[in-house]
Amino acid sequence: MHRGSCLCGAVRITVEGDLPQPNACHCVACRKQTGHFGASLDVPRSALKIEGEEAVCWYRSSEKVRRGFCGTCGSTLFWDPIHHDWTAIAMGVFDGPTQTSLSMHIFVSEKGDYYQIGDGLPQNTR
Repeated sequence: MHRGSCLCGAVRITVEGDLPQPNACHCVACRKQTGHFGASLDVPRSALKIEGEEAVCWYRSSEKVRRGFCGTCGSTLFWDPIHHDWTAIAMGVFDGPTQTSLSMHIFVSEKGDYYQIGDGLPQNTR
Protein backbone atom coordinates (compact mmCIF):
# COMPACT_ATOMS: atom_id res chain seq x y z
CA MET A 1 0.00 0.00 0.00
CA HIS A 2 1.24 3.49 -0.84
CA ARG A 3 0.06 6.68 0.84
CA GLY A 4 0.30 10.31 -0.15
CA SER A 5 -1.14 13.76 0.32
CA CYS A 6 -1.20 17.29 -0.96
CA LEU A 7 1.01 19.94 0.65
CA CYS A 8 -1.56 20.98 3.27
CA GLY A 9 -2.95 17.49 3.94
CA ALA A 10 -6.54 18.29 2.96
CA VAL A 11 -6.39 15.54 0.30
CA ARG A 12 -4.94 12.14 1.18
CA ILE A 13 -4.63 9.12 -1.08
CA THR A 14 -4.02 5.43 -0.70
CA VAL A 15 -3.05 3.16 -3.59
CA GLU A 16 -3.39 -0.61 -3.23
CA GLY A 17 -0.70 -2.79 -4.79
CA ASP A 18 2.60 -2.13 -6.48
CA LEU A 19 3.07 1.11 -8.37
CA PRO A 20 3.80 0.98 -12.10
CA GLN A 21 6.64 2.94 -13.65
CA PRO A 22 5.82 6.64 -14.11
CA ASN A 23 6.57 8.80 -17.12
CA ALA A 24 7.75 12.38 -17.32
CA CYS A 25 5.51 14.57 -19.46
CA HIS A 26 7.01 17.71 -20.99
CA CYS A 27 3.84 18.96 -22.75
CA VAL A 28 2.91 22.62 -22.44
CA ALA A 29 -0.17 21.88 -20.31
CA CYS A 30 1.80 19.82 -17.75
CA ARG A 31 4.56 22.43 -17.66
CA LYS A 32 2.07 25.21 -17.02
CA GLN A 33 0.18 23.24 -14.36
CA THR A 34 3.25 22.10 -12.43
CA GLY A 35 5.77 24.87 -13.13
CA HIS A 36 8.20 22.42 -14.78
CA PHE A 37 7.51 19.00 -16.32
CA GLY A 38 5.09 16.54 -14.75
CA ALA A 39 5.89 13.05 -13.52
CA SER A 40 2.97 10.71 -12.90
CA LEU A 41 1.90 7.09 -12.93
CA ASP A 42 -1.33 5.43 -13.97
CA VAL A 43 -3.35 3.34 -11.52
CA PRO A 44 -6.74 1.66 -11.90
CA ARG A 45 -9.43 3.80 -10.32
CA SER A 46 -10.43 0.78 -8.24
CA ALA A 47 -6.97 0.82 -6.57
CA LEU A 48 -7.13 4.53 -5.65
CA LYS A 49 -8.83 5.74 -2.47
CA ILE A 50 -9.16 9.48 -1.86
CA GLU A 51 -9.86 11.06 1.52
CA GLY A 52 -10.79 14.73 1.49
CA GLU A 53 -12.22 14.44 -2.01
CA GLU A 54 -14.30 17.57 -1.37
CA ALA A 55 -11.03 19.58 -1.44
CA VAL A 56 -10.14 18.33 -4.94
CA CYS A 57 -10.85 20.87 -7.66
CA TRP A 58 -11.02 19.76 -11.28
CA TYR A 59 -9.99 21.68 -14.35
CA ARG A 60 -11.24 20.29 -17.66
CA SER A 61 -8.17 20.87 -19.83
CA SER A 62 -9.68 19.14 -22.89
CA GLU A 63 -12.74 17.18 -23.97
CA LYS A 64 -11.01 13.98 -22.84
CA VAL A 65 -9.04 15.00 -19.73
CA ARG A 66 -9.51 16.75 -16.42
CA ARG A 67 -6.71 17.76 -14.05
CA GLY A 68 -7.16 17.57 -10.30
CA PHE A 69 -5.52 19.83 -7.74
CA CYS A 70 -6.04 20.71 -4.09
CA GLY A 71 -8.37 23.69 -3.79
CA THR A 72 -6.71 24.71 -0.52
CA CYS A 73 -2.96 24.59 -1.25
CA GLY A 74 -2.95 24.22 -5.06
CA SER A 75 -0.92 20.98 -5.17
CA THR A 76 -1.05 19.11 -8.46
CA LEU A 77 -2.68 15.74 -7.77
CA PHE A 78 -4.25 13.97 -10.75
CA TRP A 79 -4.46 13.72 -14.52
CA ASP A 80 -7.75 11.98 -15.23
CA PRO A 81 -8.79 10.71 -18.68
CA ILE A 82 -12.56 10.85 -18.38
CA HIS A 83 -13.38 7.88 -20.62
CA HIS A 84 -10.86 5.41 -19.13
CA ASP A 85 -10.80 3.32 -15.97
CA TRP A 86 -7.51 4.68 -14.61
CA THR A 87 -6.18 7.92 -13.12
CA ALA A 88 -2.64 9.31 -13.25
CA ILE A 89 -1.26 10.40 -9.88
CA ALA A 90 1.46 13.05 -9.63
CA MET A 91 4.63 11.49 -8.20
CA GLY A 92 5.12 14.37 -5.75
CA VAL A 93 1.97 13.28 -3.90
CA PHE A 94 3.55 10.10 -2.49
CA ASP A 95 4.78 10.30 1.11
CA GLY A 96 7.45 7.64 1.12
CA PRO A 97 9.51 5.41 -1.10
CA THR A 98 7.60 4.32 -4.21
CA GLN A 99 9.83 1.41 -5.29
CA THR A 100 9.54 2.56 -8.90
CA SER A 101 11.45 4.72 -11.36
CA LEU A 102 10.79 6.71 -14.52
CA SER A 103 10.18 4.67 -17.66
CA MET A 104 10.28 7.37 -20.35
CA HIS A 105 9.80 11.00 -21.30
CA ILE A 106 6.80 12.02 -23.39
CA PHE A 107 5.96 15.14 -25.39
CA VAL A 108 9.63 16.11 -25.51
CA SER A 109 8.88 18.14 -28.63
CA GLU A 110 7.19 20.63 -26.26
CA LYS A 111 9.82 20.69 -23.50
CA GLY A 112 11.22 23.92 -22.16
CA ASP A 113 14.46 25.24 -23.64
CA TYR A 114 16.04 25.85 -20.23
CA TYR A 115 16.86 22.21 -19.42
CA GLN A 116 18.25 19.07 -21.00
CA ILE A 117 17.13 15.47 -20.61
CA GLY A 118 20.22 13.38 -19.95
CA ASP A 119 19.07 10.26 -18.12
CA GLY A 120 19.20 7.94 -21.15
CA LEU A 121 15.51 6.98 -20.96
CA PRO A 122 13.40 6.80 -24.13
CA GLN A 123 12.16 10.17 -25.36
CA ASN A 124 8.90 10.26 -27.31
CA THR A 125 7.96 13.38 -29.25
CA ARG A 126 4.27 12.81 -28.37
